[in-house]
Amino acid sequence: QVQLVESGGGLVQAGGSLRLSCAASGSIFSINTMGWYRQPPGKQRELVATLGRGGVTNYADSVKGRFTISRDNAKNMVYLQMNGLKPEDTAVYYCNAYVLTRATTRWSDYWGQGTQVTVSS
Repeated sequence: QVQLVESGGGLVQAGGSLRLSCAASGSIFSINTMGWYRQPPGKQRELVATLGRGGVTNYADSVKGRFTISRDNAKNMVYLQMNGLKPEDTAVYYCNAYVLTRATTRWSDYWGQGTQVTVSS
């Protein structure tokens, strides 16, 4: 099994910054893409940013220039630096990883439990 644990969420005023972290652990042989998704209140889950193992990034238009995704492959961790936060960034943020597990030798998607980010105006 693989576990993803997020941390770093909280309450911040508009214009402020937060840094989310996500640690992957368990029966991991390799991790391909890691990323962040979010689910605003009353809305569906949406892409925030992804980062491939080779360094290719993909950002939602709404966060380009404000958010930066990074990862530490040696530690199986992914980060999301969020600057210039806006009230519309309020959401539960989920970590995602596409993992090749030792137990099954299959690639599968795994999700964290989510961390709340609230931006006040």
